[in-house]
Amino acid sequence: MKSNNREISHQTETVEALAKEISRIAQNAGDYTTAIPELTIHRRNNATDPMPCIYGFGLGVVARGGKQVLLGDEVFNYGPGRSLLTTIDLPVVSNVTVATLAAPFLGLLLTIDPRTIVQLAAEMDLTQAPKERLYRAISIGELEPLVLDALIRLVRLLDEPKLIAQVAPLIRREIAVRLLAGSHGPMLRHLVAAGSPSQQIARAVAWIKLNFSHALHGDELAAKAHMSPSTFRQHFRGVTGMSPLQYQKQLRLQEARQLMLRQNLDAGSAGVRVGYESVSQFSREYARLFGAPPLRDIQRLRLAP
Repeated sequence: MKSNNREISHQTETVEALAKEISRIAQNAGDYTTAIPELTIHRRNNATDPMPCIYGFGLGVVARGGKQVLLGDEVFNYGPGRSLLTTIDLPVVSNVTVATLAAPFLGLLLTIDPRTIVQLAAEMDLTQAPKERLYRAISIGELEPLVLDALIRLVRLLDEPKLIAQVAPLIRREIAVRLLAGSHGPMLRHLVAAGSPSQQIARAVAWIKLNFSHALHGDELAAKAHMSPSTFRQHFRGVTGMSPLQYQKQLRLQEARQLMLRQNLDAGSAGVRVGYESVSQFSREYARLFGAPPLRDIQRLRLAP
């Protein structure tokens, strides 16, 4: 029991050390890019409203506060010392649940290169996950102490800009190795296992992401994945938490939002650009996802602090 208490105490102290490193960089609420392109730092001084967004292949870590992520009908909550790993691009709804001015939410996101995972998985002598098993492309787990230590070293490396180009890739590689060997490992190894359903669905997801503005033909996607249409739909929902059409719709709406926000397109032009034939249908589905019609939503975003 004393040993467990010491481990818990050490974990708490190490998580707080990461929180201090993050707060040193993020002194005000906001999202911070860093000199390490794969690393972003995040701070919120209060809880936030749910926001639809796209999570890519990466590791999200909470050092202080709490966060909630919704994928389809599934809810993921995580707090200090826990991590959320996503292995393919996923449309989710995310919000900070625990944050105050005195104790702000502090977190980081580390983007992971899937090619590194493939290379390391081939080099490491690890037990392969059963090919027939499906893994959801999002998982939450306790941060292993050595992963946490590597993350702290990565954040501290920002104080040594002349060393970043040489040292950051080494630390990121170490983190990838430890993720493969740790609690997230089975999901990562299954993703890169040749011929596994997860790998086939990942390829289908990549295709949809590149071609989301075109009509989606489920039977053709199923054939590319060497599955029957019904099996493909089942596996797709199992990995992503939604159907192929729902996935495509969310990608379209997210892209349309960015086009209106960054390129000042009107709703009709943005809807057509992402593949909608009906402006009214686009506006209805946009309001359903983002909680307001296009024009009002974009105005709200531009007025936000």
